[in-house]
Amino acid sequence: MKNLIFLILGFTFLVSCGGNEQTVKKDTKPKIEVRDPKGLKIAYYSNDSIKEGFEYYKKEDAAVTKKQKAFQSELERRSREYESFVQRKDQEARNGLLSENEMAMAQQKAQQMQASIMQYQQEQGAKIEEETVKKLEAINKKIEALGKKYCEQNGIDILLIHGQGGQLNYIHPSMDVTREFINFLNENQDKIEKDLK
Repeated sequence: MKNLIFLILGFTFLVSCGGNEQTVKKDTKPKIEVRDPKGLKIAYYSNDSIKEGFEYYKKEDAAVTKKQKAFQSELERRSREYESFVQRKDQEARNGLLSENEMAMAQQKAQQMQASIMQYQQEQGAKIEEETVKKLEAINKKIEALGKKYCEQNGIDILLIHGQGGQLNYIHPSMDVTREFINFLNENQDKIEKDLK
């Protein structure tokens, strides 16, 4: 009998509480333990600003861009030369100025020109891309090393990189050391250039 009373009371309690589910709010406050909040120094720099303000980066980027433009210009020149040759030989063939043997030779030359363009595009494009990646990797390694030195000199415990698509959703602007870090990089530019050569 006692068990039946407890069962009925428990059932009644569950039914009466079941209607209040909408008013119960879940706790969304994270339970994060604070560690050394007074002594920890965190700062960040904007990655996009490094590209715009760091003189060595701009110089290297300009050199790569110049090579890319020269590559694109040469590719366009070769393509125009090929198109001009094909149009000229096509016109000569329509006017009856080419024998069958000359048309076959022109066709063969056009194929060779086209293959040469493709080979140039693949080889030189890959070479420029590889050079760009190597330069960026070297620059990033030097920025990382100088970042450590900058943090040690300024008592910064964590130096974050902030940029679009990065892992930081928000960081307070008072922690922004972008301008100072870029100045530090520019002051140490000669050291970077020596180490990269």
